[in-house]
Amino acid sequence: MDSIDKLLAQLQTEYKEVQPEQQQSKSATPKSFIPPPPKSASFIDNLLAEVQADFAKEDAVIELKKQQELEQERIRQEQLKAKQLEALKVQAKEWLAKVDPLSSEGLWFERFAESYSSKLEAAIEYLRSNE
Repeated sequence: MDSIDKLLAQLQTEYKEVQPEQQQSKSATPKSFIPPPPKSASFIDNLLAEVQADFAKEDAVIELKKQQELEQERIRQEQLKAKQLEALKVQAKEWLAKVDPLSSEGLWFERFAESYSSKLEAAIEYLRSNE
């Protein structure tokens, strides 16, 4: 029985030594229950941030190209309108040279041109509306 008593006493001693350690670890666990993120997660986050930044840069470049294309198209349209206006001016000058001021059309045009700053401007508008 002595060996059993010794064994029992030894177990009790070990139990008393282990018990305070468990209580300390239990009380420490709730304080730091949330483990710090693993290093691989922060690497993935950094990688994702880089990919997002790359996409944002690409989007900005595409948007800039679109803006430039729209501006070029606007300029082209303005140039086209200017050419059409010049061609219309030539036609208007020719029409003004040919129209008989005493004809019904010439008399009508004189009245029509009164509301314009010049006869050329009136002739341009008249030809534009008859196209």
